[in-house]
Amino acid sequence: MDGAVVYAHEPDLDAESFQDLLVASGLAPRRPAASLERLGRMLAGSDLIVTARLDGRLVGVARTLTDFAFCAYLSDLAVTRDCQGRGIGRQLIAETRAAAGPEASLLLTAAPGIEGYYEAIGMPRVPHAFRTDRER
Repeated sequence: MDGAVVYAHEPDLDAESFQDLLVASGLAPRRPAASLERLGRMLAGSDLIVTARLDGRLVGVARTLTDFAFCAYLSDLAVTRDCQGRGIGRQLIAETRAAAGPEASLLLTAAPGIEGYYEAIGMPRVPHAFRTDRER
């Protein structure tokens, strides 16, 4: 893994690649990774997909829903386990923020136990957020 990580916008990322990344990152249990059809709908409904590739291999993704004018919800941030700790997640967030634009705030929901990562990279907690969990 000596090559440079290449970041790009990949609006046509396929469900199989996304599925493989979710598994390799450890995020699969928190996503509908067993359903390629549902992953495909998730990707198709995304406004912004930023990827990280190392020697052509997909090692990270940031999937965002945004209007590019006021708000952006970074729904999925995943980096393969073997590439974690290299700043890839931080750069995916930076690329997402840049693409969403200076008028859009960026919001995400951290997986339990991962909150410290976001605090360590300088993202403040939001004290007044609410959500309704999905039924399935």
